[in-house]
Amino acid sequence: MTDRLSTRFAACKAQGRAALITFVTAGDPDVAATPAILDALVAGGADIIELGMPFTDPMADGPAIELANLRSLGSGTKTKHVFALAADFRTRHPETPLILMGYANPMLVRGSDWFADQCKAAGVDGVICVDIPPEEDAELGPALRAAGVHLVRLATPTTDAARLPTVLNGASGFLYHVAVAGITGKQQAAQANIEIAVAKLKAATNLPIAVGFGVRTPEQAAAIGRIADGVVVGSAIVDIIGSHGDAAAPFVQEFVASLSGALTTSIRETAA
Repeated sequence: MTDRLSTRFAACKAQGRAALITFVTAGDPDVAATPAILDALVAGGADIIELGMPFTDPMADGPAIELANLRSLGSGTKTKHVFALAADFRTRHPETPLILMGYANPMLVRGSDWFADQCKAAGVDGVICVDIPPEEDAELGPALRAAGVHLVRLATPTTDAARLPTVLNGASGFLYHVAVAGITGKQQAAQANIEIAVAKLKAATNLPIAVGFGVRTPEQAAAIGRIADGVVVGSAIVDIIGSHGDAAAPFVQEFVASLSGALTTSIRETAA
């Protein structure tokens, strides 16, 4: 189907570059500051935005995003605010894909149908749920698909050829390759390992392949962008918000612009 995600990946491919996917936590440092930070991501050149749903026990996330969750929850952010932020973003940025990323508890506590309907109503394009393995996805995936919302699945360095078809079954939008067997923001996978993993995934699916976890610099983003369809940067942006609080937007925009510029330049050089 043609939608914001597929349209955006196609546009980036036509420009000969990977999509820049940026992550921030909703309500960090507070709900009032988040719209300006989201606008800064778009202004800086982010192609797709992941909006984290704050949660008390984020098992895949490292210290930077853990602190972002605590700042957000401490300021009173609730699920209703996340959807309000998404709907508000959609009115300002009708073409930019928005993904919600988070954990099963906030997504399912009111039921998967309720969550899927809220996503659709707010203009959310896709959902990444970190802690529902595909083997146990009897509720969320079917509800999202029925609402026309992508379920973006995760593949890791330990996802072998036997399990990959299960991961891909019901996945849509793109496939998120977690580059390290660990938490966000702490270490960077070897480029050679990423290249091998992306090649295996591309042989198994036509979905775009985005690579994240541990990507912190324009140079790292550029290297991954030469082989992947998308590059995800989160903790490095969240660190900027942690440092600057509600004044973070211009600093976020400047950093995202450096990432965007590196992706564009790296592809142009390799294509020359």
